Amino acid sequence: VQLQASGGGLVQTGGSLRVSCTASGRSLSITNMGWFRQAPGKEREFVAAISWSGRITDYADSVKGRFTISKVNANNTLHLQMNSLRPEDTAVYYCAARRGTVDGRNYAYTRGDDYEFWGQGTLVTVSS
Repeated sequence: VQLQASGGGLVQTGGSLRVSCTASGRSLSITNMGWFRQAPGKEREFVAAISWSGRITDYADSVKGRFTISKVNANNTLHLQMNSLRPEDTAVYYCAARRGTVDGRNYAYTRGDDYEFWGQGTLVTVSS
C-alpha cells in the first residue's frame, strides 16, 4: 500500500484546513486508517483513527470536537477536516494504514505500532 498525503499549508489561528491521503495498492474499504502528527522536537502522537467499516472513529482528546476523520472508499481517499485550529496543532501530519481483519472491522486503532503502512507527511502550520 502506498499512501500520499496532501493538503497541508499555512493557516491562521481559528481557521480550517483539510488534509487528505490517497491510497494505492489496496482498497480502503477493508483498511483501517489513522492520522498521526509530529511537531518539531516532539514525539509522534495519535490524532484520529477510523475502522475499516467506517462506523467507528476515535480522536485524541486535544482534537476532539474540532477534527473529523472520514474516508471515501469510492476514490480510496482518507480525509482529516481540521477546524478551530490552534498554534499547537502545528506539525507534520502522517496518514497510516493497516490491512483490515475481522477484529478491525469496528475498531479504530490508536497506536502507531498497530499500523503497517505510512505516508510521507504533510506540513500544517498554524500562525498565532
